[in-house]
Amino acid sequence: MLSDPVADMLTRIRNANMVYKKVVEIPASNLKRAICEILKREGFIEDYKFIEDGKQGILRVFMKYKGDRRHRIRVINGIVRVSKPGRRIYVGKSEIPRVKGGLGIAILSTSRGVMTDKEARKIGVGGEVICYVW
Repeated sequence: MLSDPVADMLTRIRNANMVYKKVVEIPASNLKRAICEILKREGFIEDYKFIEDGKQGILRVFMKYKGDRRHRIRVINGIVRVSKPGRRIYVGKSEIPRVKGGLGIAILSTSRGVMTDKEARKIGVGGEVICYVW
């Protein structure tokens, strides 16, 4: 049993990124699907697909790299879990963090759904900081 499925997802993506894997498979959930949608929209992953398997489903994430096969450069330089089951991190609308001076994104779970730090600032809502990606 996993105590933190989101941390497991981020670790699988981080590990696949380190060895330049093209595809990584993750057990699915609605929160993980929303995180994948944000990563795709912000250009950190190529695409993702939800595969029905009769149970909870699988998210197949297609990783993204720059350059050709010999000179690949990672698009994701870092991905860090912030709020953990043992210590939840909540921020108000005025305390939303900037990641790497605005070069990265913070993914927040708000009352209006899962969104990036920029979207949360624009709408004017705070929430739980799920992770940082840069």
